[in-house]
Amino acid sequence: MAYRSGNYSAFYVSEPFHESNLGASATRDFASYNLLKAWKADDSTFPFIDSHNKNYNVRDGSDWERTLKPRLHNRLGNSKNIVLFLSSVTKNSRALREEMNYGIGTLGLPVIVVYPEYSEKNDIVNCTSGTIKQKIRNLWDKLPAFRDNMSSVPTIHVPYKKKLIRSALNDKGYMVNTKKSAAAYFYTCD
Repeated sequence: MAYRSGNYSAFYVSEPFHESNLGASATRDFASYNLLKAWKADDSTFPFIDSHNKNYNVRDGSDWERTLKPRLHNRLGNSKNIVLFLSSVTKNSRALREEMNYGIGTLGLPVIVVYPEYSEKNDIVNCTSGTIKQKIRNLWDKLPAFRDNMSSVPTIHVPYKKKLIRSALNDKGYMVNTKKSAAAYFYTCD
């Protein structure tokens, strides 16, 4: 099996996407990804290895079939998991569909789902019943390729809190070569 060290970040940005475009930075999901990169830049022990830095940049002006899709596949193939940013602004883009279908459906990559609009465990989970809240489950419908594939891999659903994201990134159960059983996991309330 291939050595996979990266974390593939999947996030929605409006298309066409250009990283230098201020509109991209204003998109909540992309801004959340940038903060993850900033945490790594500020703290070398933060366990995020950005798969997007592993090959040539992807630009929406490139040909989808000849350039963009193969580069996404290459990045996913060198990754141990997917970090998916899922929020109320997430839309079902062609890139996200491909990332979910290929990353989960073909490669079996575990998914760390980060919800940028929520900061506490009890925002994600009903502490009384020990189940994922319906408002979180409703977000899965924004991305059917994720919703429909997620039962085949382990997924952990976390609020946007550095400590919990660090824990998920360090957890071998959410890495492709050591993954745990396929199911939806979450951090229980304390």
